[in-house]
Amino acid sequence: MIKLIIVDDEILIREGLKILLSVYKDIEVVGDFSDGEEAYEFCKNNLVHVALMDIRMEKCNGVEATRMIKSIKEEIKIIILTTFKDSEYIVKALSYGASGYLLKDSSSEKIYEAIKGAYTGNVVVNPEIANMMLKESNNTKDVKENDISEFQLSEKEIEIIKLVAEGLTNKEIGAELFLAQGTIKNNISTILSKLDLRDRTQIAIFAYKKGLM
Repeated sequence: MIKLIIVDDEILIREGLKILLSVYKDIEVVGDFSDGEEAYEFCKNNLVHVALMDIRMEKCNGVEATRMIKSIKEEIKIIILTTFKDSEYIVKALSYGASGYLLKDSSSEKIYEAIKGAYTGNVVVNPEIANMMLKESNNTKDVKENDISEFQLSEKEIEIIKLVAEGLTNKEIGAELFLAQGTIKNNISTILSKLDLRDRTQIAIFAYKKGLM
C-alpha cells in the first residue's frame, strides 16, 4: 500500500484528487494539506511514501517544501504538480530531490502511474513540459559536446542518461538498448559515480542542464 499525501492550497483540487485516486486499491491517501509547512510537519511524525505537491502555494510553496521534507526524510518521493509557466521552479524542485513533475490537468491514470513510478524510484517526466524546457535551454545557451567531455562518459552511458531523463525504467532502457536489466543497473551506478550524483532525478537534471534531453 502506497501512503500518499496531497498538498495544494485549493481545496477543490485536493478533494478532486482524493476522489480520482480512491479507485486504486494500492494507494491510501493519509493526509491532505493546504501548504508545504503543514505537509512537512506531518511527514516528520508519520509514514509517507509519496507526496503530490503543488508548486505554487502562498505560505510555503512546493519548492521550499520539497527542500524541507527531503532534508528530514530522503526516502519520501515528491511529485510536483505544475503548469507550463513554472519551468524555473521545476528545475529548482528537482535539484532539491523531487522525483519529477506532472501537469495539474493530467488524467487520473497518468497520476496513478506517476505515483507508482516515483514509489519504485523512477523519474516522473511530463513530455510536453520537458520539450518546453528544452526549447528554453536551447534559446539561452549553445550546448557543445565538450561540455560533458570532462566526465569521460561512454556513448552508451550518455544514451542511458538521456533515457533516464525521459523517465524510462531500467527494464524499458534495457529493451531500448538491447541490454540486460542488470547491465543497465550497473551502468547507472557507474554514471552516478562519474558525475558525483545521488540518484536518477539528479541524472535527469544533469541531462537537462547539458542539453542531452
